[in-house]
Amino acid sequence: MSEIASNPSAGASQEADILAALGRRSLVLVGMMGAGKSTIGRRLAARLHLPFQDADAEIELAHAGMTIPEIFAAHGEPYFRDGEARVIARLLDNGPGVLATGGGAFMREETRRRIRDKAVSVWLKADAETIMKRVKRRADRPLLQTADPAATIGRLIEERHPVYQLADITVASRDVLHEKIVEECMAALHAHLCGANETTGETVSATR
Repeated sequence: MSEIASNPSAGASQEADILAALGRRSLVLVGMMGAGKSTIGRRLAARLHLPFQDADAEIELAHAGMTIPEIFAAHGEPYFRDGEARVIARLLDNGPGVLATGGGAFMREETRRRIRDKAVSVWLKADAETIMKRVKRRADRPLLQTADPAATIGRLIEERHPVYQLADITVASRDVLHEKIVEECMAALHAHLCGANETTGETVSATR
């Protein structure tokens, strides 16, 4: 466990610093499906005493409980992406909070601009093997309903990673305790927002 996590007063100070630096901005988690955006987002929100929201869940609520695969099937991806952008814009206006976005949300320039203006973005970067291990048993990933899901993941990574790299902070999502990823996110946020050079993971970086 890091020194930050094992020292309650240091942890409280870190959290207070992050909240003060955020102001009315939110934290937005971006990355591929299966990267752990919702899981880590909930834990980050609890650490920072901020509300957590999941963009996909909000989209489903706006469609009378239809699931994401059902929305894709009934209306197509362009319709879904337009609605996704509107939902994220609304949620960002309600900040501060922690928001987990769908894998394709950050690909839209309009959404990236809104996130840049109203939030700090954290890319949870997962490799293809980690993603496949996490999503292969799930049927709620419409983009993976293909003859070769592994090839689809590889193609999506190739398309999306150059755009995800535009996020403010990058933290590696891998098979370790969730709390370790949370600690790395907290340290990277503190470094990015407060200028503290205290990142704990080798793969943690702040891009701007």
